[in-house]
Amino acid sequence: MSKYTDQQYLKAEQYKDASNLNARILLHERFSENKQGWASWVFDTYEKLPASAKVLELGSGSAFIWTQCPERISAGWDITLSDLSPGMLATAQENLAGVQHQFNYREIDAQSIPFGDETFDIVIANHMLYHVPDRPKALAETRRVLKSGGILIAATNGKNHLLEMNKWLKAANPDPDYVPFGLPFTLDDGQEQLEPYFSSVEIMRYKDNLHVTDVELMMKYIDSVIKIKGASSSVLGEVEAEMKDILATKGEIFIQKDSGLFKAVK
Repeated sequence: MSKYTDQQYLKAEQYKDASNLNARILLHERFSENKQGWASWVFDTYEKLPASAKVLELGSGSAFIWTQCPERISAGWDITLSDLSPGMLATAQENLAGVQHQFNYREIDAQSIPFGDETFDIVIANHMLYHVPDRPKALAETRRVLKSGGILIAATNGKNHLLEMNKWLKAANPDPDYVPFGLPFTLDDGQEQLEPYFSSVEIMRYKDNLHVTDVELMMKYIDSVIKIKGASSSVLGEVEAEMKDILATKGEIFIQKDSGLFKAVK
């Protein structure tokens, strides 16, 4: 089983807390060229909800979208944040402690959503569907709990996301079969996976790139993805040296981004 969909690994290691996720978020926050910001762009898709909308986020992680846009949360929204990892839910609660809105928190497996039919106006899956082992089951469950006309917002990456970083991730990973960003649900194939469950599916791409000037943060990002403690120190040294050379020569490390979301209507 791929680590992308290994729920035990995801729950006990990769997302046992928010440290790995935070390392990746920080790189994007500091060096993205799109000044609107990912969270604000994603939140644009929520704003036409009813004033009393019932909201479910699957795989809410550290509640990043909500902490970045607290002033845009409608007072009447009934929001349930859920995650497979209790550690991530605890972090979400801590991060939202100062937000003036009441959130509900549930430990939920997206393959078995513990709510009745047609409960929610919107289900949000922000960069998480590629972690679900049985995606058709999760999509069927999502459709079941959505009201008629309800929407799924499913964010993911495309095949060219962070393309320039792939060789460094591949070099640093001691697993010879490792495929960087080999996701099973992408902007390139997600529509055909969603269409059997929804009446319409729209793709929206977020235009952005990275212009990185901090090699240490790049190394932390790589570590957050693959955990480089098992990697060769000489290889890691070569990776770091190559990044420093690019930075010295070009003044930045350019990395293209390919992210976006699907808006699927029941």
